[in-house]
Amino acid sequence: MQPAGTLRIDELSSEELAVYQTLNPARLPEHVAIIMDGNGRWAGKRALERFLGHQQGAKSVQLITETASRIGLPWLTLYAFSLENRLRRPKTEINFLMRLLKSYLESNVERMMDNNVRLRYIGRLTDLPGEVQDRMRWASETTAKNTGTTLTLALNYGARSEIVDAFRAIAKEIQSGQINPDHLSEEDIPDHLYTAQMPDPDLLIRTSGEMRVSNFLLWQIAYTEIYITDLLWPDFKGIHLLEAIADYQRRERRYGGLGEGDRRTDETIEPANAATV
Repeated sequence: MQPAGTLRIDELSSEELAVYQTLNPARLPEHVAIIMDGNGRWAGKRALERFLGHQQGAKSVQLITETASRIGLPWLTLYAFSLENRLRRPKTEINFLMRLLKSYLESNVERMMDNNVRLRYIGRLTDLPGEVQDRMRWASETTAKNTGTTLTLALNYGARSEIVDAFRAIAKEIQSGQINPDHLSEEDIPDHLYTAQMPDPDLLIRTSGEMRVSNFLLWQIAYTEIYITDLLWPDFKGIHLLEAIADYQRRERRYGGLGEGDRRTDETIEPANAATV
């Protein structure tokens, strides 16, 4: 895998560099996805209002993105705002999150340009406020020609809704004769997901210690390696991203097959029903 953009390893902190030097640059994951969890608990532990946790979490987004761009990580996808958040959180919190998103885009596009980051989004975006959509479009268009890390924000996103939307699109193509239903295969589904132009994640990180995937990229993470950290999202920094990648590189990805150790064992064990000569 070729790194995205120009590497800027010299911009890593000394602590980040120490971890990076343990990595095999040729085995970086192509796509890292992160469930950013714990903003509210971070604020609660400090007797602060929840909105301060969200503000601090937005700072972590930029720090993680910059570390990703410095090491040449091609794809970074962040679960920023779920469809369930929009439906179940208090309206005052939703309104604040929308203002925070708009402010984040306005404040950080210049830094994205400096870091050669391209910005994209996935989710049911048309349900978001019009002025937020305008800022999203502006930020995406401004960064569209950048060639480094692609940062994808999942906004008003839910994986089950994504799959429903994909099936609706497929149904229309079947009705119009573009797809023969008898020939529909597993390979046709990804082409109709929000992530159609993206590789599946190699590594999924979840902060705050929760052991669930929370309706995030359900189709795409079928063979993704999962890394759980007890750190709350506002405390998650670039060094922790590198530590997660180091853990990923120590694993053997099998995709349902046998690992090297399993194959050696399998080859040396005589079948129980083998005839004895």
